[in-house]
Amino acid sequence: MSSNRREFLTGSLIAGTACLAGRSRTVAAAEPSSGTIPPGSVILFQGDSITDTRRSRETAQTPNVRSTLGSGYAWMAASQLLVDHSKSDLKIFNRGISGNKVPDLAERWDADCLELKPDLLSILIGVNDYWHRRNGRYDGTLKDYETGYRALLERTRKALPNVRLVLCEPFALKCGKVDDTWFPDLAGYRAVARKMSEEFKTTFVPFQQMFDRAVAYAEPAEWAADGVHPSPSGAALMAHEWQRCVLGMSS
Repeated sequence: MSSNRREFLTGSLIAGTACLAGRSRTVAAAEPSSGTIPPGSVILFQGDSITDTRRSRETAQTPNVRSTLGSGYAWMAASQLLVDHSKSDLKIFNRGISGNKVPDLAERWDADCLELKPDLLSILIGVNDYWHRRNGRYDGTLKDYETGYRALLERTRKALPNVRLVLCEPFALKCGKVDDTWFPDLAGYRAVARKMSEEFKTTFVPFQQMFDRAVAYAEPAEWAADGVHPSPSGAALMAHEWQRCVLGMSS
């Protein structure tokens, strides 16, 4: 293993361990600047299985606990926030649901988003809008994804005019269930997510770009064995990238 690859892998594992152990720093990152997230903020992670990661439905109403937050990037990012802002009385929820697409979010948006009144709302959605169409389980088009996503964001801004939106880039890695044929079309969904971020003036988290860099240091399967669902190391990278973009941390 090359020294660069070893350093990159070690960095990702340290990031994950830091979250697990509640340490106050992530890999190669400065402390978040004070006031980035106001005290008392409600933070909500939304999306599909990549966000869900087997979170407990029984504790869904209880913020800030491991069972509520799942076992993926949302939990790792949240645990770091709770350490770095330990006196800020943050309340962090995860309402991702495995298999969800934009229409599924729309159906449950009142109960699983608007009623929580988040101050910061992070959304990662899109891979299933493509994947389920590809495998015949869904007939929605790229245009439907764009139209539905825009409607969801308009609805959110109307109900919560002061919410800070964070839109995350859908992604896939070339391994497992994912081959070359995914990428011409998936790129369209990535472009729509970025377009929505620009249109609604949100923070954007470029997860595909992050993983495209990561595969120079380790095989794609080390980050996501099936090409879609991140490993612990992949989730740690995502948590670090999310914090870098949302909190303005150094990379």
